[in-house]
Amino acid sequence: MLFGSSQPVVAKASIVIHKPVEGVYHFVSDGFFDNYPRWSPEVVELKPLSPGPVKLGTLAKQVRVDHGHKSESTFKVTDHQPNKRVCFTGISSPYTCLYEFENRNAGDEATRITFTFEIPQVEPFMRPFEKLIRVAIQDGANRTVKNLKGLIENG
Repeated sequence: MLFGSSQPVVAKASIVIHKPVEGVYHFVSDGFFDNYPRWSPEVVELKPLSPGPVKLGTLAKQVRVDHGHKSESTFKVTDHQPNKRVCFTGISSPYTCLYEFENRNAGDEATRITFTFEIPQVEPFMRPFEKLIRVAIQDGANRTVKNLKGLIENG
């Protein structure tokens, strides 16, 4: 293909956080509307569109500024399994953000969190920059788990 593939762009990163899985999950899912802008400082506005806590079907809107580029998106919680996983899927623009939580060992006070970000394909006009996009998205995934570790362990 002349301008690269139309394969999904997937970035995955994981890290061990030295806190119990319940606390890590609580910070990410239950505390999402307070904490998401803290671990993802590109988020300049976050607004719930559904009442109550984060649950399956919760809708929200965000405004981000990434490398000087402002974007808005509406997203929905499409998977919500307490202490295991929470997934946010873009409605107004296609993407998926999945956070998975794993207790390292029975009785262990450490949690492996894995963050996966996926966009189904790169827009045709952006395909010449696909390698750069993949690198930037992977860097963002790595930064996300490092930020979560710092906030949760030191907060």
